[in-house]
Amino acid sequence: MHRFMNGLARNMALLGGIVLTLLILLTCVSVLGRGINTFLHSGLGEALLGGATQTLLDTGVGPILGDYELVEAGIAFAIFAFLPFCQITNGHATVDIFTSKLGVNANKFIQMVVEVVFALVLMLIAWRLYDGMLSKMRYTETTFLLQFPVWWGYAASLAAAVVAALVGVYMAGVRSVEFFTGRRIIAPAGGADH
Repeated sequence: MHRFMNGLARNMALLGGIVLTLLILLTCVSVLGRGINTFLHSGLGEALLGGATQTLLDTGVGPILGDYELVEAGIAFAIFAFLPFCQITNGHATVDIFTSKLGVNANKFIQMVVEVVFALVLMLIAWRLYDGMLSKMRYTETTFLLQFPVWWGYAASLAAAVVAALVGVYMAGVRSVEFFTGRRIIAPAGGADH
């Protein structure tokens, strides 16, 4: 079971990384286009390039239409796509000023409670994303520039949030079994300690 959940979390993180990389490239190209467009509209651009400025402007040099809309939907997906991997690898930051002084059993109990609460929060988020998606579908809301349905971004985020919730529930189960049986199934505290 752990191998499957770990693979699912890794694949979701890889997909999130691909989307994030594409969004970075999109943003860079858009900013570059915006800069070139601004330069071509300037007096300096006109003086240096003469009539070529209008030719370049006629090709459509400028920012990518709807770049903000694509980044908004894509970043939301990427964030949810990284959550399962962070959860299964204990990658969340922890502050152990108080808990470092407690015994092993107390720390196992705290970790179990945190995992259960986190799983519940992830399920709540997935549920609310589902409700939001249905609402956007019902009212056929679209983005301003690209006119693509807003629910598409919700659906992508929902898919990643459902995977995050599944991994969260799995980790809550693992930590509960570890606490009640005393066995160690997954090593704790792989995250950044502060």
